[in-house]
Amino acid sequence: VQLVESGGGLGRAGGSLRLSCAASGGSFSTLSMGWFRQAPGKEREFVAAVTWNSGATYYADSVQGRFTITRDNAKNTVALLMNNLEPWDAAVYYCVAIVGLPIPRTGAVDYWGQGTQVTVSS
Repeated sequence: VQLVESGGGLGRAGGSLRLSCAASGGSFSTLSMGWFRQAPGKEREFVAAVTWNSGATYYADSVQGRFTITRDNAKNTVALLMNNLEPWDAAVYYCVAIVGLPIPRTGAVDYWGQGTQVTVSS
């Protein structure tokens, strides 16, 4: 499975950015999809996920209520809408695919995208 992110860049604190991820090479509808992020000097952390079967969504406490993850099985894409950006949201964001139900640990991820940089200006 190949994952290609797009949509990163510079956002303003309090503003919004939308990340997209296109998947290929696998059975997208049977993969849970999600996003992780890694800020400089910090460990990679779970952000959000959406299951393959029910479409249930999960979020890290730090983004709950601000970020929304959606998937489009017809287009093999997953998106992350980031609202009310905070300076600490700045990081490299990675699209991930998980066989089965998502577990918010890096070790549970089966496929990683190359990452896209998000910068937040205050």
